[in-house]
Amino acid sequence: MIRIGDNGLPQWDYPRYEAGEKVGLFIPCYIDQFCPQIAQAVVDILQRLGIPFAYPEEQTCCGQPAFNSGYWEEARRVIRHFCRVFAPYRYIVCPSGSCTAMCRVFFQQADPENSQAREVGERVFELTEFLVNVLGVTDLGARFPYKVTLHSGCHGRRELGILEQPIILLKNVKDLTYCELPNIEECCGFGGTFSVKMPGTSIAMGETKAANILRSGAEVVTSGDISCLMHVGGIMRRKPEMRHIRVLHIAEILNSRE
Repeated sequence: MIRIGDNGLPQWDYPRYEAGEKVGLFIPCYIDQFCPQIAQAVVDILQRLGIPFAYPEEQTCCGQPAFNSGYWEEARRVIRHFCRVFAPYRYIVCPSGSCTAMCRVFFQQADPENSQAREVGERVFELTEFLVNVLGVTDLGARFPYKVTLHSGCHGRRELGILEQPIILLKNVKDLTYCELPNIEECCGFGGTFSVKMPGTSIAMGETKAANILRSGAEVVTSGDISCLMHVGGIMRRKPEMRHIRVLHIAEILNSRE
């Protein structure tokens, strides 16, 4: 069940995890193809917490690129495959707010006549909300002695209400200094296919986000969405005054023992 909280963001009624229950691990395309170390960090975190998991090798995409581009019939085929693959799992953990929002919110919009789309989609949880809201874990024993700011991805924040969860986790990382990001609610401009269709607008928005990251004083910018970080990171690498700022998925920081 979903409701709107005092902060204007969605709030969900989360189920409570039962010890020993196996979760399904959904690794989005960007991570699988470009940043597999993020998937390994998620695996390490689950193993450290004693959470049994399975990685169904038949998994593909959540269908978001096709859905966002208006190819709903093609998206439905991907959604139905996703539902068949992950049907056995009560909890499906995904290190991406964007892909999680696609599953939990937009599966039922794209495929309203398929009851399985709603049932399976609502069992998908973004990593930080799974840790904080389902497991009740806020401290993973991580150490990361750097100044860190958070980019809050639009889909995770607006559709799932994910904002405080990653901040709580980051503030419990030993020796980490949390730097507030100016105008955290603003989009980075990536938007998946939006960045291809509207490159000028996308880059301008990304440059504004990058400037705010620099203003935060952080040495590292993190997020639950590597797609956003790839976009902003590419912009920062082209600006000499920003090249010292690293981009890391939050799973990598939560798994750090530096």
